[in-house]
Amino acid sequence: MIVQDVINHLHDLAPLNYAEDFDNVGLLVGDKNQTVSGVLVTLDTLEAVVDEAIENNCNLIVSFHPIIFKGLKKLTGKTYVERVVIKAIQYNIAIFSIHTALDNAFEGVNSIICDQLQLQNKKILIPQSGTLKKLQTYVPNENVEALRTALFNAGAGNIGNYDACSFNLEGKGTYRGNEESNPTLGQKGELHTENETLISVVFAKHIESKVLKALFGAHPYEEVAYEITTLDNTNHYIGMGMIGELAQEMEELDCLQYIKERMNTACVRHSELRGKPVKKIAVLGGSGSFAIGAAKASGADLLVTADLKYHDFFSAENSILLADIGHYESEQFTKSFLVDYLSKKITNFAAALPAGRVVLSKTNTNPVKYL
Repeated sequence: MIVQDVINHLHDLAPLNYAEDFDNVGLLVGDKNQTVSGVLVTLDTLEAVVDEAIENNCNLIVSFHPIIFKGLKKLTGKTYVERVVIKAIQYNIAIFSIHTALDNAFEGVNSIICDQLQLQNKKILIPQSGTLKKLQTYVPNENVEALRTALFNAGAGNIGNYDACSFNLEGKGTYRGNEESNPTLGQKGELHTENETLISVVFAKHIESKVLKALFGAHPYEEVAYEITTLDNTNHYIGMGMIGELAQEMEELDCLQYIKERMNTACVRHSELRGKPVKKIAVLGGSGSFAIGAAKASGADLLVTADLKYHDFFSAENSILLADIGHYESEQFTKSFLVDYLSKKITNFAAALPAGRVVLSKTNTNPVKYL
């Protein structure tokens, strides 16, 4: 197994195409073709984490946060970022970051928080737009079934809980090939009319190359006529934050105490109590002040997030209860989730590795301490 094999599994979970534009996800250090001796999963790649990888014979670190976020102009070891990169290169350790790709995944960071709080009826809080595309192509009627099947097998035509979705319209297509052409139907130099079907399917943008490969492989024509457009439709299975419901409503202080215990945090900073019970809860792991408006619009009674500033609490305006549980605390269960996911996906890998196939980092990387 090579580094790229592990990356492929992670891409199935959280395609990097859906990471935020400001982010720096993917393979940050190392060779994607390097054989993997072990995988260490962490929230942050610190020097102690690299040492932990060395001790456990892991030459791939899967980190939630990217160690390289801003551009590096020199590697002199002056900062902890430079020291981490230098040591990783010295010991031939690859570093991969998944960050906001996992934030935006339906079974990602915010789903983990919802599950930890035992919330039901989970939905994306801020659906992402521009993630869906539509393919239209034209094929002879006798080849319609074969082409549709190929497109469906490539993942096209999946809409929410439905698959094999397409629209089909019969008509007549015309073409004339020049002297260099080799038409499948008709003769070169002659205008040809063919009974064709327009096939229209929707697909997720991260599988575009796979869909096109299926199109060109199954279409009978020498030159394939097709159109791809990006849709403005929001994708309710991709996006930031999540909203769910408690099985039973709770009083505000009881709910805040419940969140503190379930999320294993030493401190919960919150806005003024509203004097109303809590049933519907919005969550957003990491820095989530930008989600306050969306949480209000969704009808949430409470927003669980982190990194709220002084003036952010004023924006609650008695219409929602805001709870800041800490950045690290909101994301701390992510690494265990990734270990479980990769352990299930990687079944025939490094059986002789004493610490196990995929290793959970024991390093507490939280830079915030409480008195």
